[in-house]
Amino acid sequence: MTDATASALADGYTDIPMGRIAAIATTLEMRSPPAPRPLPPLQEGLQIRRIERPDLDWYRRLFRRIGEPWLWHSRLRLSDSALGAILTDDDVMVWALSAVDPGGELVADEGLLELDFRQTRECELAFFGLTTPRTGAGFGRHLMGHAIGEAWRRPIERFWVHTCTLDHPTALGFYIRSGFLPVKRQLEIAMDPRLDGTLSRDAAPEIPILR
Repeated sequence: MTDATASALADGYTDIPMGRIAAIATTLEMRSPPAPRPLPPLQEGLQIRRIERPDLDWYRRLFRRIGEPWLWHSRLRLSDSALGAILTDDDVMVWALSAVDPGGELVADEGLLELDFRQTRECELAFFGLTTPRTGAGFGRHLMGHAIGEAWRRPIERFWVHTCTLDHPTALGFYIRSGFLPVKRQLEIAMDPRLDGTLSRDAAPEIPILR
């Protein structure tokens, strides 16, 4: 920590303004592909499918279904033009973990994987998550294995992600077990997305709304 950082954020408690949420964010990275982790076949009726040029409404619905319990809000606050510019960029790739019927027809999308290669020789694991019913059943390992394979398919030098204390309580440990190394910690403050209608007032009831 630099002297300037230490003086701006002293030891002890720091007040967070009313109407804001705060989290400790951890940045993690890997500088080379990890050793492969053996995985059983993906459960019948599930597949990981690439979504070319995602429809904005589809993306927002899945983003909300996955992220509302953890107060994901960043992409929901973007305009159509801003979000569309990201999702249609040739260096941004999106996949869904999808449930399909025996005939291969889509039933529902249950997971989101987004890789961002817009920084030279880097890949950000921009978004990664599963809907609540699919969490904790091992599907995240399949999605992460896919993410690692796709990221290192390109000539990158760094694959990175950040998570925070508002995320699923197992997220940080999952990333570490997947081969990421924690390298930085930050305090993140944002407007509470439940106060401006970005998310439902019932989202994340364990985190009180202060205003």
